[in-house]
Amino acid sequence: MAKSKDKVKILVIDDDPKVSWILQEGLSTKYEFVSARDGIEGIQMVSTEQPVLILLDIKMPGMSGIEVLERLNKADSRPEVIMVSGHGDTQYVVDSIRLGAAEFINKPFDVQEIEIHINGVLERRRLKTEVRELKTELKAKNDAYSGFIGDSEPMLKVKSIIEQVADSELTVLIRGESGTGKEIAARSLHQLSRRVDRPFIKVNCAAIPRDLLEAELFGYEKGAFTGAHKTKQGRFESADKGTIFLDEIGDMSMELQSKLLQVLEQQEFVRVGGITNIHVDVRIICATNRNLETAIQERTFRDDLFYRLNEITLFLPPLRGREEDIPLLVNHFLTKYTSLYNKEMSHLSPEVISRLAAFNWPGNVRQLENMIKQVVVREDESIIVDLITAFSQQIPVAAAYGLNAVPVDPSALPTEEAPAYSLKSRIGKIVANEEKKLIGEVLTKTNWNRRRASELLEISYRSLLYKIKDYNLNATK
Repeated sequence: MAKSKDKVKILVIDDDPKVSWILQEGLSTKYEFVSARDGIEGIQMVSTEQPVLILLDIKMPGMSGIEVLERLNKADSRPEVIMVSGHGDTQYVVDSIRLGAAEFINKPFDVQEIEIHINGVLERRRLKTEVRELKTELKAKNDAYSGFIGDSEPMLKVKSIIEQVADSELTVLIRGESGTGKEIAARSLHQLSRRVDRPFIKVNCAAIPRDLLEAELFGYEKGAFTGAHKTKQGRFESADKGTIFLDEIGDMSMELQSKLLQVLEQQEFVRVGGITNIHVDVRIICATNRNLETAIQERTFRDDLFYRLNEITLFLPPLRGREEDIPLLVNHFLTKYTSLYNKEMSHLSPEVISRLAAFNWPGNVRQLENMIKQVVVREDESIIVDLITAFSQQIPVAAAYGLNAVPVDPSALPTEEAPAYSLKSRIGKIVANEEKKLIGEVLTKTNWNRRRASELLEISYRSLLYKIKDYNLNATK
């Protein structure tokens, strides 16, 4: 026989004691029944007994079943309800269904018949619960990835790794160029973990002076140094039971790295000026755009700390490695900033999108976002061409706009009339000429099949189209 705690609890609200007795005799091996003799008692027992299902009689002295159902509906949530009545009045049926009753059963009933109804209602409830949980899980994932725009293969790999390790206690080291979204990745790891309802504390190790970073991370005792007028908690204590994100970990001093290693290994530390060990339960996520392997060789980063941080490494791809995501990112930022600044700019021209896809993006997604923000504010997409020109030729942005806000030596600008003779400029021109020649040869070999040519050149189709236009190539040349 199943234990009572494993059974579904059903509340029978009926003034006829025979109903509860019949159900108890026929179905007690499958369900746990509790009973109330009137509506008032039944409403009270809903709170105390917390049944999954209610069998509710309609005709009862004092408060009718319809009135009980109305009262139950005013609560934040209620169990499923099956109405039971010996009066098959159509209006009763209509009112019951309108008020949310799952089913309506006429008396007298057969025990096997009512078991079928109970099982059907419970199964529907189970399915609704599963759907609700799936929606909640999907929403949590969407919220966690709200800043991760893109469905390219590199981004799908990143999201897959995040999902695999988010709800673990592994320390994650996020690596990638500046502007690739390391903080977004850290927040996603937190939001998809069991710590989601606890604090997420971010510390930029490069933005805090080295002599203050220890006190900021671990706190200090009163009198620990000049100006320490009272005891102060550090970021690690604030992040207890949650997540701490240490950005730019490669800029942390060697001395502080030793203390961080202790926290990683023992989950405890001592405040500055203190003597008492403080224990914390914190998940640590770190990020850097530095080459830590080189830093280890240069003895500016501890190798034992590196191996301890490196339980899971998450590499974020640069934007130039996922150019197919650029249209999605552009639409996202257009929507964001047109709403923020009350502007009307729903899209960019295909020509501009092509230029964006072909650009190298040294500042990655952050650079693209700033560029789109300027476009929206000024409602002028030609800004993109000016900015790309400036970044590509490494000239001051003001000069690309034709402005004199920043003094510029004209002889320093690479123009047709006054070419630049620096080594970098000469090499750039040689590379460009060789690239133009190679693209022309491959296009000729493929009879100008651009798709096939992009595959042979191992560049994207959009990039090839842009280079064909930029180099003024055509089939007749």
